[in-house]
Amino acid sequence: MDNTLRGAAEMSAAMTILGTIGFFVVLSGETAIDVVFWRCAFGAFALLLICAVKGVLSCQLTLHQLALAALGGVAIVVNWAMLFSAYKEASIGVATAVYNTQPFILVGFGALFLGERISASKISWLAIAFLGVVMIVQAKPDGQEAGGMNYAFGILLALSAAFFWAIAALLTKKLSGTPPELIALIQVCVGILMLAPFVSWSALPDNSTAWGALITLGAVHTGLMYILMYGAVQKLPTYLQGAFSFIYPVVAIFVDYIAFGHALQVIQLLGAAAIITAAMGMTFGWRLPGRKQTTGGAL
Repeated sequence: MDNTLRGAAEMSAAMTILGTIGFFVVLSGETAIDVVFWRCAFGAFALLLICAVKGVLSCQLTLHQLALAALGGVAIVVNWAMLFSAYKEASIGVATAVYNTQPFILVGFGALFLGERISASKISWLAIAFLGVVMIVQAKPDGQEAGGMNYAFGILLALSAAFFWAIAALLTKKLSGTPPELIALIQVCVGILMLAPFVSWSALPDNSTAWGALITLGAVHTGLMYILMYGAVQKLPTYLQGAFSFIYPVVAIFVDYIAFGHALQVIQLLGAAAIITAAMGMTFGWRLPGRKQTTGGAL
């Protein structure tokens, strides 16, 4: 399979899985710090098994590569903690939509630090997708005022989480050729060390539902999902990563509706349609109406 097509399939699967994460975070009933710690702990176990099976534990990494992976781990852990906190302040759907400003930050990083050129057509598709995100955000969550302090804090947390996600993705891009499962293992191990002192050890979950949610977050949303996503990041240019990442908020909004009964408003449906259209347009190279295609010959 062509590398780009394989990367596209991996990113689509990863973003669909990621769209369900809010449900399991809420289902666990734990604080954001505790959820992130247990996600790292169970994720490390799953990733260790995967790395052993794939024979990548013996992979020799330079000190520079280890440092990049560890820094990415710090960024990922901060990103998770901020996003999970945002769920409680602004709802899963709204926090997820705002969080998906991350592709724009990543595209900016790609242009600034990787020298990647972004065409006017791609910028136009990203602008349409961003409009879709804005439309979703404008639909205030049930029982909250859009101008409320908690809501505003939730938006700020989600935006900050997006910034740290983009940092982690940029660092991962610099680890091209390193097994993605090994990168993810290093990062969750960093998370365990970072958060162990802050875990509520005296108030551990006391029911199977909470533990089941935490194990799922570790094994599926960390082990499986990050292998898929990091594999895709190393195969796709940043603009395509941005395109596929818009699958995530659409799935999250529908999961929020199905699981918690948060009714989708018309503006949210329109926003979701804009996001999907933009993702497809950028992926398949569609031309916007009125834009002429530049040709360099008879091809």
